[in-house]
Amino acid sequence: MAVVAIGTVMAVLDGSVANVALPTIARELHADAASSIWVVNAYQVVVAMMILPFSSLGDAIGYRRVYAVGIALFTLGSLGCALSTTLLALVLARVFQGVGGAAIMSIAPALNRTIFPARMLGVAVGISALTVASSSAAGPTIGGSILAVLPWPWLFAINVPLGIFDTAFALRSLPRHPGTGGGIDLRSAALSAPALAFFIMGLDGMARHFSPALTLALFAGSITAGIAFVRRQGAIPRPMLPLELFAQARFSLAAATSLLSFVAQGLAFVVLPFLFQTVGGYSALASGLLFTPWPLAIAAIAPFSGRLSDRYPAPLLSTLGLATFCVGLGLLALLPVHPMPADIVWRTIVCGIGFGFFQAPNNRELLGSAPRQRSGSAAGVLATVRVTGQSVGAAVVAVLLGAFAATSVANALPNAAALDVPAHAALWTAAGCAAAACLVSAMRLRPAVPRIV
Repeated sequence: MAVVAIGTVMAVLDGSVANVALPTIARELHADAASSIWVVNAYQVVVAMMILPFSSLGDAIGYRRVYAVGIALFTLGSLGCALSTTLLALVLARVFQGVGGAAIMSIAPALNRTIFPARMLGVAVGISALTVASSSAAGPTIGGSILAVLPWPWLFAINVPLGIFDTAFALRSLPRHPGTGGGIDLRSAALSAPALAFFIMGLDGMARHFSPALTLALFAGSITAGIAFVRRQGAIPRPMLPLELFAQARFSLAAATSLLSFVAQGLAFVVLPFLFQTVGGYSALASGLLFTPWPLAIAAIAPFSGRLSDRYPAPLLSTLGLATFCVGLGLLALLPVHPMPADIVWRTIVCGIGFGFFQAPNNRELLGSAPRQRSGSAAGVLATVRVTGQSVGAAVVAVLLGAFAATSVANALPNAAALDVPAHAALWTAAGCAAAACLVSAMRLRPAVPRIV
């Protein structure tokens, strides 16, 4: 369990640890704010593209092998990030790092289900939710603390010794899962990757003011690849994504709820560092510390909600948590232009409590509704919707920055006064996504939910 936790913390943390450093990285590498967001998005998009192929591969050849290879690739990618001297080199290293992160995150939930007995699934999911949510939320805090004493490359260099340690112990301690045999469908993998990548690139094209024809072509490519991927899954005997999972209303609604909630979180985590530093005038360290109540609240609530989900209906717990999360995001959107630290802290506590109370029960609902032999596929869906939501959230922030924020040629950062408008718009959008997630979750509270065909 310690091996899985260390790898999960590194993989999830690197999806958000660079958020607080984006203004610093943009300045030192002479990039504009919208371009610098690809330091975050490159990693998240690649993770989302590769999770389903890796989860399918884990079912086929065994979870232990895929996880160990993922840790090794992630460690090498982290070293490349630390040695990068240009924005292009950093983004390419993040792509390589994302391949390893996808292998880790696609397999970790299935490993947890293998490690724990079935009667303790809620406890296992609670620990997993605590690890994932705390790591994601603590990223800005840890990033700000590192930036206070070290240059930004150390955000990635710190992974190298941890990765070496985890690779060595993964091969010794993880349970041996022989797999079902066979491999993965390469045609399905070739279709699933562009379905997501083109969609995120289309959003980025809106931020960068690509020509309408190119932007529409990217979205059309995404839709075409997505339709072809779904048709392919229904036509082969061993699909990468078993569509019968989505015939279960419990599974489908839990996945949709998770996607919307992580879009909301992705929006908030990317825009708040800009709001705190560029508009509010806080340092990187202070900006990171302002995030600290969020992960602390998640750490306090997630294990508790995981245990509750073994006794009470998971949809009810999830809906209550999402309602609280929505209120917290709305309160952040109402922040004044120059808020006091106390004004920020109590609002982030509300967000952390809500998100922590929602995630473990919802994950239990998703994983528990899948057959045990489909644990890898269910884990892949869980990780895919999480990372996809975060990627879409970050891309929407880039769109808002590109549409509203004026860029300063002198320091490659947006003007503080102009940034205030898109930042608050992003927070209101996040609150709206959380409200939509709450409504979807509430659909599960009906006595009987019809099967989805």
